[in-house]
Amino acid sequence: MTVIVTGAAGFIGAQVAHRLLDQGETVIGVDVLTDYYDPALKNARVNRLEARPGFTMVRLDIADAEAFIALVCAAGVKQIVHLAAQAGVRYSIDHPFAYQHANLAGHLSVLEAARRGRVDHLVYASSSSVYGDRPASDSGFKETDPVDAPVSLYAATKRADELMSISYAKLYGFPMSALRFFTVYGPWGRPDMAYFSFTRKILANEPIEIYGEGRMARDFTYIDDIVDGVVGVLDHSPSPGAHEIYNIGDNEPVGLMAMINTLESALGREAVKIMRPMQPGDVTATYADISKLHALIGYRPKVNLTEGLARFVDWYRGFYPA
Repeated sequence: MTVIVTGAAGFIGAQVAHRLLDQGETVIGVDVLTDYYDPALKNARVNRLEARPGFTMVRLDIADAEAFIALVCAAGVKQIVHLAAQAGVRYSIDHPFAYQHANLAGHLSVLEAARRGRVDHLVYASSSSVYGDRPASDSGFKETDPVDAPVSLYAATKRADELMSISYAKLYGFPMSALRFFTVYGPWGRPDMAYFSFTRKILANEPIEIYGEGRMARDFTYIDDIVDGVVGVLDHSPSPGAHEIYNIGDNEPVGLMAMINTLESALGREAVKIMRPMQPGDVTATYADISKLHALIGYRPKVNLTEGLARFVDWYRGFYPA
């Protein structure tokens, strides 16, 4: 089977593409390779994929609806994993129209392509940001919780994507699955993420800025566990016209200071810390209830934060030698 993966030069997209290739699928990767963060890292991910049989890279902006629809229809694909987006909560404060372009126009383009190409299953990335800033229950955020109070434009666009998708599923009868990701980390990750930027600064003997005075907590989820969830959901399509939403997280939030302590241990160095107040758009905590995904595919994260950060540090030292 041929699968299109949008955002294939990105962190999650590249790893999903590798897993699909491992399973014998043919993969068409689509990405425009923006300069939101270091394009060299994105190109390195693409180079690894292009070295593998069965992979084709198409450098295309998904918001170019005519071109993306033509690609989907010509390729005859029946499954799309849509992971391309403008990421970053804080970046959305100063660059709002990047989110309009990639997350709204881009997502609509993918929906239209799936409709016209008669795709059997569209799996796409949403975000834990849609839950807003609120305390978690003892079991975490549930897919049925209210999501009508986003605190960032990024979160608002991801919720808008869900609403557009629900309408398309009902109007045109093809099944979709939305994946609410919770703080994904690991080798080949995004340099704008805290664990990545902290690593660079600690190794360079530069101070790190800790927002929210260190009181924030995140449901850190290792990349391999995320890929397990994405590919598992892809293989379990809802019924025609149905739209399902799944949390993909670790189900074990970790305080920011605890994460930093774990990272310091992996690096063998202590960070110089500067405490800062909460930034606009940030949320205090994220906590995934994963019972729905577990019921569907038996999803259960396997890699804890200590092991995951150790793997990341090993990769980082190899990719960015001192």
